[in-house]
Amino acid sequence: METEKTGRPAAFFDFDKTLLSTNSAKLGLWYLWRRGHLSSRFGFSVLVASIFYKQNLISEEAMARYMIRFYKGKTIAPFAAGAEEFYHSVMKPHLAPRLLARARAHKSLGHVLVLLSGSIRYYLEPVARDVGFDHLISTELEEGPGGVLTGRPRVLCVDANKKLLMTKLAEAENLDLSRSSAYGNHQADIPMLSAVGHPYAVEPTRPLRKKAREMGWPILTFR
Repeated sequence: METEKTGRPAAFFDFDKTLLSTNSAKLGLWYLWRRGHLSSRFGFSVLVASIFYKQNLISEEAMARYMIRFYKGKTIAPFAAGAEEFYHSVMKPHLAPRLLARARAHKSLGHVLVLLSGSIRYYLEPVARDVGFDHLISTELEEGPGGVLTGRPRVLCVDANKKLLMTKLAEAENLDLSRSSAYGNHQADIPMLSAVGHPYAVEPTRPLRKKAREMGWPILTFR
């Protein structure tokens, strides 16, 4: 006799270059630079680091930690205040149509929608509300005395830690990962994709494309 499964299926979506067709940090840095919040020196250093990242010479975690250094000595309030405008005017036009349709299809089937991203929570919250995600798991900034940001993460949602955070949510919310779907674009998403019954590689990097072909995972385009 087959055991009845009581856990609900979920759909986990990575954000950068998955639900969003480009990199949100790139959009964010340009947005901040135009408003005078970003120095040319830091912007150039990020550009150099991103070149190394694209060549797989530094890890996703190392890149994320470097980017977060921008917030050291600042407070979150002014950034959070501009998050809604940043989403609607800058990020929303870059939402990938096919992935957005997939998210809505999962929602219509009663699946639990989870936005699972290494990007920073304050600017993902408007995305989660607008698209209708049930949960947001993301990188969160560490605050020191007086709410001053330390330039370090309180939660870092990248690489294998992304799978760990996903598993904790599944346990807390009684989600059945074997019946769930996940969407990612980067080889750092392989642990997350391997944890579900229905993984999808979206416009994958070369290492992820190779893994997807080996495993028989569907490969999706943005449109």
